[in-house]
Amino acid sequence: MKKICLLLAFAGMSILSIAHATTITETFATDPLQNGWKIFGNTNLFHWNPTNENLEVTWDSTQTNSYCYQSLGTTLTRDDTFSLSFDLQVNDAIALQYGAELAVGLFKFSSATNAVFSRSGGTSPNLFEFDYFPDTGYGDSVDATLIDTNGDFGHLYFVYDSKTLNPGVTYQITLSHTAGTTNISGQILTNGVLFSSLPFVYSAPITDFRLDTLSISSYQDDGFGDSILAHGVVDNFVVTLPPPPIQSLTVALSNSIPQIQFTSRANWLYTLQRTTDFQSWTDVPPITPGVAGMLLLSDTNAPADKAFYRVRADLP
Repeated sequence: MKKICLLLAFAGMSILSIAHATTITETFATDPLQNGWKIFGNTNLFHWNPTNENLEVTWDSTQTNSYCYQSLGTTLTRDDTFSLSFDLQVNDAIALQYGAELAVGLFKFSSATNAVFSRSGGTSPNLFEFDYFPDTGYGDSVDATLIDTNGDFGHLYFVYDSKTLNPGVTYQITLSHTAGTTNISGQILTNGVLFSSLPFVYSAPITDFRLDTLSISSYQDDGFGDSILAHGVVDNFVVTLPPPPIQSLTVALSNSIPQIQFTSRANWLYTLQRTTDFQSWTDVPPITPGVAGMLLLSDTNAPADKAFYRVRADLP
């Protein structure tokens, strides 16, 4: 559950605000592990190339689930508009049996690192990603996949095309989601020219989802020989996020009543909290739903001498 706090000191009216940018970019000009990125699983699958300023990746399904990832600093849901773009070059890719995918996208970190998480086994909740499936007798496939909180094959939506990612070619990939919808869209360019708009659709019932992490993902196979071994390069990430759940905050006293006003978001719940000593915090009821606009929180029972306030924003 995401919490963003703003500390409001009415003695002197000082304000400390903690928020996040609405765009995340990564060009790999510097070592990503020194710039907020981390590795889960097999570290040997990911190598920063300082000369070419990109990330070299091995997708090897014989290894455990492995991710080179960075936190988004927020949590995305179906009520948010957001997008992801990046460059991908596949040098080689071989799949066996029914195959497996190489993947780049967004997920919920606690879901993807859960012991029961299995992308190939159909237990993979909270995913929003690009997948490439090399040919295993059915043709190559490029996909944009969305899986909801249920995390099974009965709750996913993907768009796809029977296209081959040719070795040595750099593809510019964009995935998008529009607030309130239960689908994903995407397009692939080469040198600015449209390569695929992912025209074909598979749809199953989608409810809600939670996404909080950007990841280059190498998934473990299902144990039945359905596998992939691929090598390639990723670069030039841009993640466009919705605005923070608390913006444009102002503080005032109205007839000695502390009032905190800010721009809220409709899919969040807000709680005003108070302390007099920073040792313990008290909720100032009620919990208030966001309104996709200005929201006013007041403390009608404020202490007579001093109080410090923060606003807590939670996703339901």
